[in-house]
Amino acid sequence: MMAGRDQVAQPLQIRKICPGAVHRCDSLPMALLGLTMGSLRWPKGQTRPGNEKSTVVKGESDHIVAELAARIFADLADPQTVNRVHDGAWKASFWQALSDAGLTLAWVPEKLGGADASLAEGFALLGVAGRFAIAAPLAETLLAGWLLTCAELEAPAGTMTVAPCRPFDRIIFGKDATLSGRAFSIPFAAEAQNLAVMAESETGIVVALVSARDCTIGEGQNLAGDPSNIVRFERVKPLRYARAPSGFDHAALMIMGSVSRSLQTAGALESILSLTVSYANERVAFDRPIGKFQAVQQNLARLAGQTAAALAVSASAADTIAQSDNLDGAAFLEAASAKIRCAEAATEGAGIAHQVFGAIGFTKEHVLHRFTLRMLGWRDEFGSESYWAAELGRRVAKRGAEEFWPMVAAR
Repeated sequence: MMAGRDQVAQPLQIRKICPGAVHRCDSLPMALLGLTMGSLRWPKGQTRPGNEKSTVVKGESDHIVAELAARIFADLADPQTVNRVHDGAWKASFWQALSDAGLTLAWVPEKLGGADASLAEGFALLGVAGRFAIAAPLAETLLAGWLLTCAELEAPAGTMTVAPCRPFDRIIFGKDATLSGRAFSIPFAAEAQNLAVMAESETGIVVALVSARDCTIGEGQNLAGDPSNIVRFERVKPLRYARAPSGFDHAALMIMGSVSRSLQTAGALESILSLTVSYANERVAFDRPIGKFQAVQQNLARLAGQTAAALAVSASAADTIAQSDNLDGAAFLEAASAKIRCAEAATEGAGIAHQVFGAIGFTKEHVLHRFTLRMLGWRDEFGSESYWAAELGRRVAKRGAEEFWPMVAAR
């Protein structure tokens, strides 16, 4: 049966992944509020009340993936260096390094051409990508690989993106095995070599791999100036396609995409907080650092609070999905909550950071805009906070008032 627009994710079988929390936060200057990330995590070996099967201790393999990615990002995609380069010359060597390390196809099993990393490891990678404000389709390629894997399709090398990326966009798989329709705001479509497409047919969901050259890709950019394009499928013949597993629907892709964007947003907020605190301690006005003024301290405290909230909720959502056998109601609740809260944190966090930096933070020469504009653009991808708030309200209302508190307490 074809998925409706208001339908939420039904249980979807996915690979069982090694447990562990998925976001690393050791670089966050939380001393500003006297906080540590220990206040956001349960102690090692303990479990969250009401969820005894789940621990939030980060696995050693997740650390290895995150550290490997951070080294590559620092060497080849440092935000300060990239901000001074306007021709994109850095992208080729950067992407090659990621590909050689197996990071671009981390969520694809070896038999399908990937690195066979866990979901937790991939989520950790996305957090690091957010901290570096990567202007490359790493998250999109990861999601495309995941989507192809769900249908047991081999993933190609090179850059990919995924379609559709909005809740109400639909692509039709016809009886002649071609794709028709339009997908709006597809990130990095103009730079991608291939697209992983979720399409609807009369008999259910089809996942297809499509060459970008066979599609009509329009001009477009997001707030940060990265490609965000309308993609038209005019009886496009896929390179390969397969039926999706039973229970797989459009909402499953929205859930994975929203959690990915939430992790990237939380990572960007980490870097924004670090930059802002450092600037406040260095910038002198009236013979003392502006960080000594009470009004600035209050703003920094608010920024730290927003960052901590984004880190906690995005890590919780990723942890739930990484340890679950299916994208069920718990995954929906976590993903919706993460997208809503991280979007709110991005809005307030960007405003605070630019207020502290003043006019210098708005210039192209300063690196701050690389983080703020990207995370503000991420708010609308894979469902805005308004969409997820409405879906969450619909789900809660359907369960009834008596089920609301047990549902919240179970998390």
